[in-house]
Amino acid sequence: MKRRFRYVLLSCLVAIVIASCGGKATTQTPSPAPQSTVIASPTTPQAATAKSSVISSGNFVNGEHPTQGTAEIVNQNGKRILQLNDQFKTSTSGPDLVVVLHRSANVIGETTPPAYPLKEGDYTVLAPLREFSGAQSYEIPDNLNLNEFQSAVIWCRRFNATFGSAALKSSS
Repeated sequence: MKRRFRYVLLSCLVAIVIASCGGKATTQTPSPAPQSTVIASPTTPQAATAKSSVISSGNFVNGEHPTQGTAEIVNQNGKRILQLNDQFKTSTSGPDLVVVLHRSANVIGETTPPAYPLKEGDYTVLAPLREFSGAQSYEIPDNLNLNEFQSAVIWCRRFNATFGSAALKSSS
């Protein structure tokens, strides 16, 4: 009986160790958002080479984590696209990172360090962040009024932490 108890106990411990190791891996990649909160779909960076004109752009500034690169909103064949350039890079330490448009031009300056939390109603989620670095594009829904949004933000939804923000200035 003791031998069987030891076997069951050892099996349980192994299962716990395996489960805890599996949990760590999920924090290394951006996690997808539930479909109900994603209001736009990512597009491929190659699509950005089609006929396009820049509506607004800005450089990322650090929030809770170092974030760099440029965000641009372009009009591409009648679609509005938020593009992160090939110099874009943010920290890999956040789960559930999403790309949002924010109403404020100074998200980092108007929020509280170190997390720079966002208030509900001040932003709209475009899509989950696909990559921690490199060029990527996200379609902006037609029904979204761009005049109401002044920044592109990389935000950790789970911990309400702003990784970085880019104030978008009109190119006209």
